[in-house]
Amino acid sequence: MFRLDADLKVYVHRDAVDFRKSITGLSALVEQALGLDPFARAVYVFRNRRADRIKLLMWERNGFWLMLKRLEADRFIWPREAAVLELTVEQLHWLLEGIDLAAIRKHPARHYARVS
Repeated sequence: MFRLDADLKVYVHRDAVDFRKSITGLSALVEQALGLDPFARAVYVFRNRRADRIKLLMWERNGFWLMLKRLEADRFIWPREAAVLELTVEQLHWLLEGIDLAAIRKHPARHYARVS
């Protein structure tokens, strides 16, 4: 399995897209529907209607990467909170592994002024 740099931004498109779209169509969707820059240091994540396929679009230095993952028997559990959801790279890997992001809750961050 590949690993993405931890400092990348990850943007998830909430709605299903036509998977006949390739790099040009998805780049236009990033610009027009999401209002984001397809050349930014980010990964854009899309799914098909049945949620059994996922595409990742990413610009790297001199060209686009387009990655596809197809599940044979399962479905991706897709987050539905916002029109454009920003995730961490770690959360993207969880999504690719089939983990329901809505069910995961971290401990809250604690900030203290002194030790005792």
